[in-house]
Amino acid sequence: MAQVSGVSTRRMGKVTEALLGEEVSRSTVSRVTKSLEDNVEGLRQAPLSQSFPYLYLDATFLDARWARTVENVSALVAYAVGEDGHRHLLAITLGASESKEAWAELLGQLVERGLRGVQLVIADAHAGLGAAVRLVLPEVKLQRCTVHLTRNVLAKVPWRLRGRLGKEVSRLFEAPSRAEARKRLEALRTGLGAQVPEAMVCLDEGFLAATSFYDFPKQHWRRIRTTNGLERLHGEVKRRIRAVGAFPDRTSALRLVTAVALAATSIWDDRQYLDMSLLTTEATKAA
Repeated sequence: MAQVSGVSTRRMGKVTEALLGEEVSRSTVSRVTKSLEDNVEGLRQAPLSQSFPYLYLDATFLDARWARTVENVSALVAYAVGEDGHRHLLAITLGASESKEAWAELLGQLVERGLRGVQLVIADAHAGLGAAVRLVLPEVKLQRCTVHLTRNVLAKVPWRLRGRLGKEVSRLFEAPSRAEARKRLEALRTGLGAQVPEAMVCLDEGFLAATSFYDFPKQHWRRIRTTNGLERLHGEVKRRIRAVGAFPDRTSALRLVTAVALAATSIWDDRQYLDMSLLTTEATKAA
C-alpha cells in the first residue's frame, strides 16, 4: 500500500475525509497531505510584523498513536488581537502534556518570530501555562478566564445550589469596576457563600487574576475576560476530528488540527474584533 510521510494512505484517508467531508482517492490523499504540511509550516514560520496587545492561550486534547500506543496528547493553541483590531491565529503545537516546558517552547517560538507588545495574556489557571508566561513574558499581566474560574467554583458546591451561585459569581465579573466587584464578593461571602466555604476559597484565590481585565478599556472587557473564542475553536476542531478517532500519528493530528483551525479562523479578517485605539487612549489618560 502506498505510504504518505510514513503513514499508509488508507489510514491518512480517514484524516483527509474528516477535512473534506467525503471519501477520496489515494492521489487526492497525497495532494491534500502536501497541502496540510504547507499549512503547518506556513503557520509555524509566519513572521509577526505587528504588536499583539492581547494574547489568548488554551489547549485541547486528542488521541494519537505515539511509540506504538495511542496516547492523549495536547494541542496548544495561541491567538491574539493585533494592533489592527483583528484576531490572528499565531501558533498550534502538539505535546505530551500541557506543561510549563511545552508552553514555554511555544511562547519562545512566538518571540523568535517577532511577538511584541503583549499587555495581557488571557488563559485558564493551568500551573504550567502560568509559569511559562512568567518565564517568557515576565512583565505581562495574566487574566484568568472567568468562565473557567466559575466552573471551578461551581464544582465545589451541591447541584441544587449551582444555579444560584453561578448567577452570583457572574455578577462579580459584570460589575462596573473592580471596587464594585469586591463589594459584591463581600456580599456573596456573607450570604450564600457562607454555606459553601470550599467554593469561596476557590473564588477568593482566583479573584485577583480574574479581574485583571479592569485595567483595560471598558469596551474590551467582555472579550478579554474569557477564552470563549478559543473554546469555540476547540469545539469546531473536535467536531471535525470525531470521525478520525485516534490519529495514526502526531504529525497527521497536527496537520488536521491546523487545517481546521485555519479554516475556522479565516473569517476573522472580515471584521474588526476590538477598537484598539481605545487602548492607546486609556494609556495616554493613565500617563
